[in-house]
Amino acid sequence: MEVFKGIPVSSGVVIGSIFTLDDERRRIPRRTVRAAHVEREHARLRKALADSIAELEATRERAEESLGVEPAKVFAFHLGMLRDPTVIQPIHDMIESERVTAEYAVSTEFRRLASMLSGMDDAFKTKVDDVWDLDRRVLRQLIGEHMSALREMHEKAIVVAPDLTPTQTASFDRNKVIGFATDAGGRTSHTAIMARAIGIPAVVGLGDLSGSAQDGAAVIVDGDRGIVIVNPDAETLEQHRTYNERMRVFRASLSEDVDRPAETSDGVRISLLGNIEFPEEAASVVRYGGDGVGLFRTEFVYLTQEKEPSEEQQFEAYGRAIENLGGKPMTVRTFDLGSDKQTQERAEAPERNPALGCRSIRYCLQNIPMFKRQLRAILRASALGPLRVMFPLVTDALELRQAKMLLTDVKEDLEEDGVAFDRNLPVGIMVETPAAAVMASTFARDVDFFSIGTNDLVQFTLAVDRTNERVASLFSAAHPAINRLIKDVVRTARKHKIEVSVCGEAAGEPEFTMLLIGLGLRSLSVTPSSIPAIKRIVRSVDVPQCERLARRVGSFDSERQVTAFLREQAREIIPEAFDGRSVD
Repeated sequence: MEVFKGIPVSSGVVIGSIFTLDDERRRIPRRTVRAAHVEREHARLRKALADSIAELEATRERAEESLGVEPAKVFAFHLGMLRDPTVIQPIHDMIESERVTAEYAVSTEFRRLASMLSGMDDAFKTKVDDVWDLDRRVLRQLIGEHMSALREMHEKAIVVAPDLTPTQTASFDRNKVIGFATDAGGRTSHTAIMARAIGIPAVVGLGDLSGSAQDGAAVIVDGDRGIVIVNPDAETLEQHRTYNERMRVFRASLSEDVDRPAETSDGVRISLLGNIEFPEEAASVVRYGGDGVGLFRTEFVYLTQEKEPSEEQQFEAYGRAIENLGGKPMTVRTFDLGSDKQTQERAEAPERNPALGCRSIRYCLQNIPMFKRQLRAILRASALGPLRVMFPLVTDALELRQAKMLLTDVKEDLEEDGVAFDRNLPVGIMVETPAAAVMASTFARDVDFFSIGTNDLVQFTLAVDRTNERVASLFSAAHPAINRLIKDVVRTARKHKIEVSVCGEAAGEPEFTMLLIGLGLRSLSVTPSSIPAIKRIVRSVDVPQCERLARRVGSFDSERQVTAFLREQAREIIPEAFDGRSVD
């Protein structure tokens, strides 16, 4: 039995069999196969080579047509390598003698070949890049075939991978994939957010789990504590089955509060909203007793397909969400693109540090036709039900004014076309940088509401990359600096008589509920499945109690003190939600 400790990003405990999913861009880990499966690996290699050759032949033909015969000759070396027995036979030999996967044998042999060529004279050195290109091409065929095998599986599996994209996560068949675990990642990465959205238990930041994982091995993924157990013994399996049953009973008890208002014991109403990524999730917000959608992360409509969604596709998506809400309000955030892998992979010149680069509102203002298409879709949808729009990562007043000017332009276009929309559409911004928090009084004059995004606010205030597992322990919304910034923004919003809410992942953590109420917040937007637990806490406390807690927290000078105190207080109200979780 092996135990791996990572970062819990989507709650729940699942028990199943490992299905490994590699990435051809990363080093392929050494994995062995059973003797009975060696011939299958030979067959997989033969098919991958045949498919790669066919792909290259088609590419060469297109190059000849468009560029001429001479430029197309560059592919002759590639084709010759894939047909050369002195290159291919050692791969088959390794599979046979060492019983390794075809991926590992291909990766090892091409790496050896590249190393050999790089040590020769210049005529051969120039071929090293060609070898790496072939390596990626053949691995892509093998790994793509392996991914398709996942869709054909008859038993439930837990995916183990170096990393996953939101697109891969969204494409999982929930009837077959019951959880996942990755070497890389952080609590607030897009993939983690996607896992919570589709309700699949997940742990990330596990180091080198994928390197030692074997297909078919038994595994437990504990998305509550951030633990992955490979080859668990009988006692461990029974412990986790018992825990699952306790949590099932607890979740059933929370359903009693679904139709009750989120109101403190002294009568103060707290608006509990849902964060969604897809239109269908809006129905789950209603099902869990939410008051509407506080954050529609529209970029997922973009990230889950190969090209930008059309205006009509976006309008249809927003319209479905509004319909699913049945009259409850929805806040739409414009595209928060630029820092994600997919956008960077599609860029002609990927950025070195995209989190601090051309992303969010900056990305939209540099891609105005795309931005206007989205604004048109949002405005058209505003005629279907109560809707608000907000702009992400605004750090400068000029950015806000430019965005509002484009919104006005689109309104005028729709007016001329006779298209219905809400002419008084409320406009807000995400407060998710120290700059926006400090400049809140300036922004408050030009917006109808603020939404505090703790994910990026923590990242930029503490200078901690929220997707980097090596510094994950430093990423915490409990840091005293974050509490002070939130308190200042709430005070500014009240002074200017505009609404303010929190929509970051911290809002959905039960231990933060009392603190946020004590800091003056009356609107929280969370993962839909978190609404019942948050409502249980809201209905169990009064505002003076929360304010006393906030003052006490304000006296602490470390994140560790804050975290321990908040969990201790929340555990007294709903101990089941913290069962088995470490205070550290």
